[in-house]
Amino acid sequence: MKVQALIALKAGFPLPVLLQVAGLARSTFFYHQGRLQAPDPQEALKAAVAEIFAKNRGRYGHRRIHTELGRQGWAVAKKTVLKLMRSLRLVCQVRRKKRYNSYRGGQGAVAENVLNREFDADAPNRKWVTDVTEFSVGDRKLYLSPVMDLFDRQIISYSIGSSPNLELTNTSLREALSRLGQGQQPLVHSDQGVQYQHISWRTLLEGAGAVQSMSRKGNCYDNAVMENFFGHLKEEMFHRTRFLNTEALETALHEYIRWYNTERISTKLEGLSPVQYRAQALAA
Repeated sequence: MKVQALIALKAGFPLPVLLQVAGLARSTFFYHQGRLQAPDPQEALKAAVAEIFAKNRGRYGHRRIHTELGRQGWAVAKKTVLKLMRSLRLVCQVRRKKRYNSYRGGQGAVAENVLNREFDADAPNRKWVTDVTEFSVGDRKLYLSPVMDLFDRQIISYSIGSSPNLELTNTSLREALSRLGQGQQPLVHSDQGVQYQHISWRTLLEGAGAVQSMSRKGNCYDNAVMENFFGHLKEEMFHRTRFLNTEALETALHEYIRWYNTERISTKLEGLSPVQYRAQALAA
């Protein structure tokens, strides 16, 4: 901007000469200089936006930041928050799509798609979804097997291991089943991965009276909520972060899932985290 350049140069050159070279009227120069030197009326709001962004490690876009600002008492439009984030160069990380595929052909029994993309549940432990995702750190790999409750999108159990084997998936399922209350028999949905076709998985479900459901072959949209969780996890925690080893990554995964369950707000949960949403629903 011309005015900013003249302000920087006027200590060493006569102002009339600078104005003549720039083609600016004296009144125009002093008007814009006054505006530049005036306090920024949005300074406090910008600081609040930057603080929320930093607190959540750059994982929040303008919609979630707008929700947090509303909780703090700010009355501001979403478009204003987006504009301020752009001016502050606060950019939420871009998602990269790459999914682990555990399908190995027919290895056991394939269940019907009972869930049928009905991803809402009216109470806890009615509908669960699960899957396995893969991470690479150098030449080593790490696998995560979570179980999510569709009532509040909470990760109710998970296991982490160096192999996508039966023990990985069965461990997370056992932990989830151990939390069931009297008479609770959830629908448990997965893809057609070999782990979920195995008799050990089906035996665990049958022992708890749970109903097995599977996505149709090659159709990731049948388990879209779980896929969405993996996308957010990798966007917000894994991509653009260099982990020195799988031990560091495992620690980060534990922390992320804790944050996701207890702090990360969701627009689908009335601006609450999964734990907050469940507590509010059960207290009503």
